[in-house]
Amino acid sequence: MNNQDNFISSFFKLESAGGIILMMAAVLAMICANSSLDIYYNLLLDTPVEVRVGPLEVAKPLLLWINDGLMAIFFFLVGLELKRELKEGELADKRNIILPGVGAIGGMLIPALVYVYFNYDDPDAINGWAIPAATDIAFALGVLTLLGSRVPTSVKIFLTSLAIFDDIGAIIIIACFYTDDISTTGLIIVACCLPILYLLNRNKVEARSLYMVIGAIMWVAMLKSGVHATLSGVLVALFIPMRSKINPDYSPLKTLEHDLHSVVAFIVLPVFAFANAGISLKGVGFEDVMHSVPVGIALGLLIGKQIGVFGFCWLAIKLNFTQLPSGMNWKTLYGTAALCGIGFTMSLFIGSLTFEANAMVKLFDERLGIIVGSLLSGIIGFLVLKYSLPKESKTNENL
Repeated sequence: MNNQDNFISSFFKLESAGGIILMMAAVLAMICANSSLDIYYNLLLDTPVEVRVGPLEVAKPLLLWINDGLMAIFFFLVGLELKRELKEGELADKRNIILPGVGAIGGMLIPALVYVYFNYDDPDAINGWAIPAATDIAFALGVLTLLGSRVPTSVKIFLTSLAIFDDIGAIIIIACFYTDDISTTGLIIVACCLPILYLLNRNKVEARSLYMVIGAIMWVAMLKSGVHATLSGVLVALFIPMRSKINPDYSPLKTLEHDLHSVVAFIVLPVFAFANAGISLKGVGFEDVMHSVPVGIALGLLIGKQIGVFGFCWLAIKLNFTQLPSGMNWKTLYGTAALCGIGFTMSLFIGSLTFEANAMVKLFDERLGIIVGSLLSGIIGFLVLKYSLPKESKTNENL
């Protein structure tokens, strides 16, 4: 029994553990959707859940509670990581910003253009242009860990930094393009919460309950305003104090980030994957697979990401705006660019905002393109890095 406990403990300490569980959740969803369990799977996701306080009512099926509510915790963690990186992390040094920043711009722009090329003449499908623009850092880093100590620290830093910029881009895209009819009342409530959060941060108030209560109010207000509710998680995170007023060596933000990491990696994201990756392949024919939406997404992730990330980075280096980090060469940069085509979690999320949330009648399933594009990108990135990295990296002393 002790050996079993040690194995479980060791597994959850692995960098790749979150990615493995995420993949298992996606596979389980596929099994449920394509077996006799599909009835129960759909019933579960369609279960109505209602919260009412007086005249205030929030009523949604369980699927949307997961996508709008549970994913707010994920975005809250993204906000914490973003603030830490900008304050004290790799992004605090401007020299480390240029290359991943340029790569992220290319990695969002070119995949979107690839998608638009295939869907420009369909007024409904064109709205999914942002789906292939996302990168799933959990899966991408999970693939890197399969290569062990051969991966230079600079590669991990570059990929993580690029994913952070990618998340910023996704947050902006969701805020600007994936909103319903705007409610002024909801936005006024959100605007009133921001000065309160500022005062709490200014006075270095560390009580988590205060931030959570205000965050819950902001979440409901954003939900009712038409702006996507998950963005409230990012806003609240930016006001969490970096340093304690009593003990300057203690960081409330880093502590909260550490506490939430396992919750997000092992609960939030797997639950999201299970709820959104259940693609039914019953009756799916060649014409469904080759529909312009899944094809545009798959090629956007597979080809667009590689061209966008690698091409923009190559151009920035050739124009002497920046240089390759120590321990990286053109081959490892290309392999890393291919890994950026793994867009599973955020792509599914944006896809749900684009199509499922609007309850439109579809002749396609965008998730086919997401899974195919992400899978092929992961395989290509892994193979390129496997054969381009040295057998033993000389830059891994600080791992």
